[in-house]
Amino acid sequence: MIRSMSSALSGLRNHQLMLDVVGNDIANVSTVGFKSSSTVFSDVLTQTLRGAGAPGAETAGTNPAQVGLGSRLAGTVQSFTQGAIQRTGRTEDLAIQGDGFFIVDNNGQDMYTRAGNFSLDANGNLATMDGSLVQGWRADAFGEVDTNGPIGSVQISVGALVPPNQSNEVTMGGNLPADAVVGTIQTLSVTVYDEQGTAVQLNLTFEKTAANAWTTTATAGEPPVAVALTDNLLTFDGLGELTAPADRNINIAGGVIPGMTNAISIELGAAGQPGRFTQYAGSPSAAITNQNGSPTGSLQSFAVAQDGTIVGNYSNGQTRSIGQVAMAVFANPGGLERVAGSWRATPNSGLAQVGPAGGGGRGLLSSGTLENSNVDLAEEFTRLIVAQRGFQGNARVITTADEILQEVVNLSR
Repeated sequence: MIRSMSSALSGLRNHQLMLDVVGNDIANVSTVGFKSSSTVFSDVLTQTLRGAGAPGAETAGTNPAQVGLGSRLAGTVQSFTQGAIQRTGRTEDLAIQGDGFFIVDNNGQDMYTRAGNFSLDANGNLATMDGSLVQGWRADAFGEVDTNGPIGSVQISVGALVPPNQSNEVTMGGNLPADAVVGTIQTLSVTVYDEQGTAVQLNLTFEKTAANAWTTTATAGEPPVAVALTDNLLTFDGLGELTAPADRNINIAGGVIPGMTNAISIELGAAGQPGRFTQYAGSPSAAITNQNGSPTGSLQSFAVAQDGTIVGNYSNGQTRSIGQVAMAVFANPGGLERVAGSWRATPNSGLAQVGPAGGGGRGLLSSGTLENSNVDLAEEFTRLIVAQRGFQGNARVITTADEILQEVVNLSR
């Protein structure tokens, strides 16, 4: 009887623990990135009343007679199944589609989380709601990200400046009218930028000087100053295709335009390509299609790609990488230790395998979304019923054993 009460007591304790785990899961049904857990029980010591007997020549063998002494909590198992993805529209919100964890620095200690509800602090650091710093790689001055280097805090400073880009290439295309009379003039203008990002107006004039021949002149600045050009005589064959200059470029030497140390190449389009410079009869359509310079720009907004690359959009129309969010995977994620909404590595989880999203078994990132809790309420309420009935059953065993003990005591009356 004492033995049955002790066994039932262990059952009470275990089902109370099961109830605690179920209650925690249900409490976190709305927690971003939460992963549910379940309890695993096993029996404990077993008392052997009679050992096993070997069969003899004329006797059968006997099985051991044993009585169990209760149960114990063998462990809890975390479920890392994918939670539902919910759209939020916030650029800072990130959801992992697949395996892996975000890496965050919590007072110098690396922690791991699936909760991607991040925000920017006053210094532009991407951080969790509890102030941990999201880890990744920062881009260099040219917008390149080295994912083989050490990780650090990811910084996105809205309003940060990007240096100007001096123009060195202008692209033209379209048509000059073949049926135009000698002396016909066509003019085009484009804004280019010097090494300090100052806008300079470049004016190009095309004058028909002979059949199938046009001469190009240029002015720049305000007031306009003549600019020397090389390869500025354009000739066309009878089919309207450009024959000179041979490299299909008009060139402006470096330093010819004040403040512009780079040479400028005015490209007329590759032979046979759509949009190339031609001479056909009809309405003129020659136009500047592109130039590669830009003034100084400030960061206006950003977006996060599936591989975690943070791409900034600047006021000068340029886009460039700011950094990249790092992710980690583990050989045994079930070995991670849960700590206040995050996890930390343990000897049984293995070392964190750090890298960009989409590689090495790491999932992809989805910006503007969050991963909801993976708690299944139907399953949790079923476990709740099992825990309740298990607790009741063990309590009834203790009550019954107590009644029998009472009867034994009453034998002395």
